[in-house]
Amino acid sequence: MLSIVQAHKGLLDKKFSALELAKDFLNKIKKEKISSFLSVSEELAISQAKEADKVIAKGKSSILTGVPLAVKDNIQIKGLKNTCASKILKDYIAPYDATCIKKLKQLGAVILGKTNLDEFAMGSSTENSAFFTTKNPHDLKRVPGGSSGGSAAAVAADLCCYALGSDTGGSIRQPASFCGVVGLKPTYGSVSRYGLVAFASSLDQIGPLTKTAEDAQIVFKAISGKDELDSTSLDSEKSDLGTKNLRIGVPKEYFGEGIDKEVEAIVKKAINSAKAEIVDISLPHLKYALAAYYIIMPSEASANLARYDGVKYGLSKTAKDLFNTYLKTREAGFGDEVKRRIMLGTYALSAGYYDAYYLRAQKVRTLIKQDFDKAFEKVDVIMTPTSPFLAFKIGEKIKNPLAMYLSDVYTVSVNLVGLPAVSVPVGSIGKLPVGLQIIGKPFEENKILEIAKIYG
Repeated sequence: MLSIVQAHKGLLDKKFSALELAKDFLNKIKKEKISSFLSVSEELAISQAKEADKVIAKGKSSILTGVPLAVKDNIQIKGLKNTCASKILKDYIAPYDATCIKKLKQLGAVILGKTNLDEFAMGSSTENSAFFTTKNPHDLKRVPGGSSGGSAAAVAADLCCYALGSDTGGSIRQPASFCGVVGLKPTYGSVSRYGLVAFASSLDQIGPLTKTAEDAQIVFKAISGKDELDSTSLDSEKSDLGTKNLRIGVPKEYFGEGIDKEVEAIVKKAINSAKAEIVDISLPHLKYALAAYYIIMPSEASANLARYDGVKYGLSKTAKDLFNTYLKTREAGFGDEVKRRIMLGTYALSAGYYDAYYLRAQKVRTLIKQDFDKAFEKVDVIMTPTSPFLAFKIGEKIKNPLAMYLSDVYTVSVNLVGLPAVSVPVGSIGKLPVGLQIIGKPFEENKILEIAKIYG
């Protein structure tokens, strides 16, 4: 399992070249049994690796120069397919680089390919991909989580040194927990969303999936910062790395009904091992977070997905008139879960229901934010399980959308409030990993990652 730090050292010590490293990973990907990649960019990876070797030879390399990564297939890379795991974008080629990709390219990154996801990032298991289901490297009969399941599985299976994912309601942290890797959801606005295919614009955030907390810190530093192409982005990185006299808040709401007892025991043991002051806290409105999320998120999704009309780009099904062209294209192009969320969102935003659903959900969002604000007056960070249960079996929840939505119960509140959070592996039950979620104050990614280093 080669981390970014180890790969960088190996390249500088001339144990291997960037080209040899890229070819080794590309060969592994060809033999993989977990179906984590939707497409492999062999030609691009080879050319980037050759260029990286020239930069390293001149002594001008960054820590990411020549280090191979994988990218979730809803983040644009110029010249490569960007399918979002949907039939409607099956042959769509990205015309430009996302800002995070531009930054990584400038640092000499080597892009191996695009990873599988739930269609348009809508799901918690990667079973909603229009093409195939990714498998959990620890147990091929189980899901890797979602929606960044392909990225998390690729990192866990050592098919890349690190990967990028996106997190709208837990889509980096939950698969990180299921696959036993580190997954960081940054503060909303700390990483530019330019080039990320929009799902729910007030919730989406790009972040890294890595083998160690140190690696996550390296990638976050590389991709974060203000971007003139994203008006919601900010330059607000805090350098406070202090972990002395740490006060950890443990919300009782995360340890109630529904949590697997073995998961609870492992997470509590990990929290107590941090050698910090443990403070019991309450987030009283947290019980409404999932309901609020599943109104706000589909409402924003229905607006964002209106652009897929069979006219401008992507799949197009011709019909007798424009309206029926829209209908036929969307019927053929969108999967069941995407259609379900578009209908939910359109209903919630419709005349007569807007105040009853969407507006009320936004008010609940404000109450949840106030709960976190009050909690952070008493504590430095909040620790919880990332998921109340282990990776479930493929097919176990896919036919019951409500059961699937409960997979996000411990993660959605962080997106609603816009806070940073990281999932770090802290143990396992049998072969299956257990993740600890560390939630921080806005723009304190460095602090939560320093704490995460205690665990790995």
